[in-house]
Amino acid sequence: MASGFKSPKQTIKSSKDLSRAKASALTEKIVSVFSEIEDPRVERTRVHVLTDILIIGILSVIAGGKGWEDMENYGLSKSEWLLQFLALPEGIPSADTFRRVFERINPQVFERCFRGWVKSVVEAVGVQVIPIDGKTLKGSYDREQGKSAIHLVSAWACEHRLVLGQVKLADKSHEITAIPALLELLDIAGCIITIDAMGTQTAIASQIFNAKADYILSLKGNHPTLHGQVKDWFEQYLAQGFEGIIHSYDERLDKGHHRTEKRQVWCVPISQLPTLHNQNDWVGLQCVVMVVRLRHLWHKTTREVQFYLTSLNYDAPQLGQAIRWHWSVEHSLHWSMDVTFNEDACRVRTGHAPQNLALLRRIALNALNLEQSFQRSHRQKSNRAAMDNHYMLTILAACLSQYNRASKSACQ
Repeated sequence: MASGFKSPKQTIKSSKDLSRAKASALTEKIVSVFSEIEDPRVERTRVHVLTDILIIGILSVIAGGKGWEDMENYGLSKSEWLLQFLALPEGIPSADTFRRVFERINPQVFERCFRGWVKSVVEAVGVQVIPIDGKTLKGSYDREQGKSAIHLVSAWACEHRLVLGQVKLADKSHEITAIPALLELLDIAGCIITIDAMGTQTAIASQIFNAKADYILSLKGNHPTLHGQVKDWFEQYLAQGFEGIIHSYDERLDKGHHRTEKRQVWCVPISQLPTLHNQNDWVGLQCVVMVVRLRHLWHKTTREVQFYLTSLNYDAPQLGQAIRWHWSVEHSLHWSMDVTFNEDACRVRTGHAPQNLALLRRIALNALNLEQSFQRSHRQKSNRAAMDNHYMLTILAACLSQYNRASKSACQ
């Protein structure tokens, strides 16, 4: 055959080589993210590399793994692929190895590394409204040891659906002590912090305002005098149509899922109200908000009235949207943890494992949310990542594209 019919030499790397190079580069970034974590094992028992254990653990949870056995099974199922970019000197670690390592990893250091990674993402996408709320890991109790279930307080960037950080409540403590600790760890300047009634405390309001952020705090019966005063005032002037009162009003109507919801928001500057109970203790307080939610369901109608204290100006559309976004921490974070990752059913409860495994789940949730090319549910994304190595790399690339070592030094 004439030489003119010969196929030209292929100079482009094969897709397998490109995949290996991409996986190796992403692995280096993951190692960089968690470089501060010290190996908790004694030197003579370090058969497996710590970074291999961490990476397989993260990949397994992204792929839908629920515990140590799933980590081992994921590693065994993907061993040929993992060997292309991980050391694995003694093969895939056993389930017991995964358990022992995550029981002993310092959760504060692990959390600090997580925040360093999230900080690099947040600097790229920006954050405005940050709801803070707590969740109990129901399966983490240990009746025989007299150990109650772990409670975590999380900060959530609702617009981008990212977990910014988490803090574990100390034994015999409550959210009032955990929320300030979480706020101390985050850079919240320029953000709007929304907190439910448990965190409506003068000290927390001061901390937020002094950090150059704004707050929206739910006002309920845990402040009976102030709540009663605000409630009575709004009832009186609502009946009068707020005649002669400077205020802002917004109304929204939503329909869907066999439900119609009407939300009305009234914002009144603090100057329009009589002096409130201990008013000067609420640093930065600008206005008081009343939200009325009227829901028409197929079998009943409900009406809910809620009050808020805020350091923002009286702008009903803005405040109404921020208050609505607060509930995304329940729908998008807590619900996803229970439905997609089956968190409440997890019976891991020894050492630091419950807290560390919870952080792995939040890493996985952030990763799935940052990947936008496959517009499906978390579960479908997770299933595809389990079956398709290229898609797993796509997820990792999406959540690591903004990370660099310099972001770590800026992390508080």
